[in-house]
Amino acid sequence: MSVPAPAAPPGQPRKAATAAWIGSALEYYDFFIYGSAAALIFPEVFFDESDPATATLLSLATFGVAYAARPLGALFLGHVGDRLGRKKIMVFTLILMGLSTFLIGCLPTRSQVGTLAPVLLVLCRVLQGISAAGEQASANSMTLEHAPPGRRGFFTSFTLSGTQGGQLLATLVFIPVAALPEEHLLSWGWRIPFWMSVAVAVVGYVIRRTLDETPAFEQQAATGNVPKMPLVVLMREHWADVLRVVAGALIASVSTIFTVWALAYATSDSVGMSRSAMLWVGALANLVALAAIPLWATLSDRVGRRPVFLIGAVGSAVTMFLYLWAISTGSYPLTFLLGIVTFGVVYSAANGVWPAFYGEMFSTRVRLSGMAIGTQIGFAVAGFAVTFAARIAGPDGDDWSAVALFTAALCVPPVVAALTARETHRIPTERLGERAPREVSRPEKVTV
Repeated sequence: MSVPAPAAPPGQPRKAATAAWIGSALEYYDFFIYGSAAALIFPEVFFDESDPATATLLSLATFGVAYAARPLGALFLGHVGDRLGRKKIMVFTLILMGLSTFLIGCLPTRSQVGTLAPVLLVLCRVLQGISAAGEQASANSMTLEHAPPGRRGFFTSFTLSGTQGGQLLATLVFIPVAALPEEHLLSWGWRIPFWMSVAVAVVGYVIRRTLDETPAFEQQAATGNVPKMPLVVLMREHWADVLRVVAGALIASVSTIFTVWALAYATSDSVGMSRSAMLWVGALANLVALAAIPLWATLSDRVGRRPVFLIGAVGSAVTMFLYLWAISTGSYPLTFLLGIVTFGVVYSAANGVWPAFYGEMFSTRVRLSGMAIGTQIGFAVAGFAVTFAARIAGPDGDDWSAVALFTAALCVPPVVAALTARETHRIPTERLGERAPREVSRPEKVTV
């Protein structure tokens, strides 16, 4: 029989959500500045300038390398988080991300050390991926287990709105950098956003060190119910839900195609849109997402996780066609409008609800492991979606319709995952992850 976890201290749910938002924003600032640099800077700094197409392809491949490292990081960090607590992982991942990002800004270029330069770049990117593997799962577990009944969707959405905030900050930092004269941009200008990660790590560390561990995990520890091998329990009792999370996490392909491939395509010679304008598209879309994500999440607390997630998955498959078409026309008004609708509004439906949707599939004993492993395997595919898109786009990199079809195909598994999942928004936190949970929506009527 499940024993209700003690209630979180007054104000702790908001403190946990705030810590998750700020920490995720600061950490994913580090992660996303790499995406902008991979599309705009690294092909010329770290790869062979004599073959621009191949240089761009290789640069985008290094973006995906972090996603390949994330499943391995998830295995380790998920195990530690379910054994020792959510807070320890949240602090560790922030420090690792800040350090690896700062080191990228210190790397020598290809003209200075030859092929050693891209090797060192890939190594730092792998460290970024390991850090990101535990970041969202630990922050989501922290906020979900602190959240009051009936508001888990809203509170867990702070992690993802924080991610969008980090992406917005990364984009805003890169706008003035991208406007520098070419000589300054390629010599020292691109390094500035990476060096700023020192401040990121310090601020995030101070914030997260003051956060309490969750009542649900503390209860597990006090009763000796913490599994010695969380991964064994996870695969024995929750393997089907892990597969659902893997499939659902492929929705992140929409984000990587939008933020990296579409940026490279729009600023290529075949379209010729300006770097600054396209960075502003991302900035405005993320600004809208900051408002849309908690609204979608609040709706999911009322009507359920599945319908809101489905709106985001199906809608993203459709609107990505429109966005890439708008870029192909070279029209700035259309590109701005459809970019905001696609990424700021529609994609935010899935993005805002998945922290609660995935987390509620698992019990407290294996929640961090389940979320970390499931999401990071799916995200690994999403990360390399950019590389596949570059291939699919043809030798000239301008076949946007093929990339749109590819993105739509990657939205199918998330739809299937949502349709086969159980609805969990009304299940008490202490009963989440049970094999046959009973939804609790209102007291049953008693017939006399």
